[in-house]
Order: sequence, then C-alpha cells, then structure tokens
Amino acid sequence: MKLIQKYFNDLTEEKLIQFKNLESLYKDWNSKINVISRKDIDELYLRHVLHSLSIAKLISFEDNTSILDVGTGGGFPGIPLAILFPNCKFHLVDSIQKKINVVNIIVKELELKNVKTSCCRAESVKDKYDFVISRAVTNMKDFVSWIKYNINKKSFNDLKNGVLYLKGGDLKEELKSFKNVKTFELSDFFNEDFFNEKKLVYLPIKYKTKN
Repeated sequence: MKLIQKYFNDLTEEKLIQFKNLESLYKDWNSKINVISRKDIDELYLRHVLHSLSIAKLISFEDNTSILDVGTGGGFPGIPLAILFPNCKFHLVDSIQKKINVVNIIVKELELKNVKTSCCRAESVKDKYDFVISRAVTNMKDFVSWIKYNINKKSFNDLKNGVLYLKGGDLKEELKSFKNVKTFELSDFFNEDFFNEKKLVYLPIKYKTKN
C-alpha cells in the first residue's frame, strides 16, 4: 500500500480501503484458483496494481469514459483503474471462466459499481468504448484487428480514443506499421527496477464500422 500512496498521494479514504483490501482478496483466491502466478502474488502491488495504474500517469479519464479491458485475467489493469476512476465505466472480458468468476467476486467484495464482466473473446464484443486497455495479451497487429470496431467516434478526453497497451521489451518491429503510435517508458513514471523494460503504448484509433 505504501507503494501506491508513494505515487498516488491524494486518494480518498474509500479508495485507500479498496486498494488495501486487494491484497487479502487476491491472496485468498489465488490459493484456490491460480489467477496470478505464484511468484508474483507477494509482489501484488508492484507487479500488478501499480503496473495497472501506470495508465493513470498518462491520462486522467474524464467522468463517463467507457473502457474495455481485454484479456483482464485476474482483473488487471481494469480493477485498479476502476477503483481510481469510480465515475468511469469498465467492461472486463476474458475467455477463461474461472478467472472471470474470481474477478466477479472481487468486484462484489470491493463494491465496485462501475464494473461489468463477460466471459468471451474480444472479437465477440459488439459495444463501443472510448478506450481499450490490456496487458500484453498478443502482438499489437492482432490486438487491433480484434478491437478496431469497438472505438467510439467522439473523443472527449485529453487523448483521442484508442488503445492503451502495457507491454515490455523492444517493440520497434511490432509497432513499425502504426504511424500514430506513441510509446512511454514506465521508468519515467516509477523508479522501481521492475519498470525498467516496461512500456505503455498509446494508439489512437479512428472510428470504423463493419461493412
């Protein structure tokens, strides 16, 4: 928790309680269903919560922003961001039912009213969103092909609607076909060694309709 407060020092009491409760909830459920790797669970706040919240260092979502979290797994980055932005709408999807079951329980325990979930593949989601977020579920080309029809036409945040994608390593080859893509080093946001090779990729996507 001290790690979260180090970088987000204006949290309300309610948000502090919700972030604090994440540890016991995830440790309990991870002992029953492996939604987070065993080696990572003791580093929950560094490797999952703060990593997810790096998106908030780039953009502070306006109220009523709609966000789709693709391949949410155990609820990242969606749940930490839903705590931070209670007036935004989050839709967390994953194709593995047991993970969505855990996410549902944690959402209920935290009393998050701004989160809905679905057990499905990204390609089957028909609704429109302002942003699509994810943590390295596949290469960017495939990812964009999944969600390119899910972006709202009108933007009202500081960033134009599009993809916010957390990934590590050398992404030059993977991103070379995207003209408007921007990459941000997470080490510019956080000084822990874990973030040295981690990046946040922002790709604005123009509104498209299926023929």
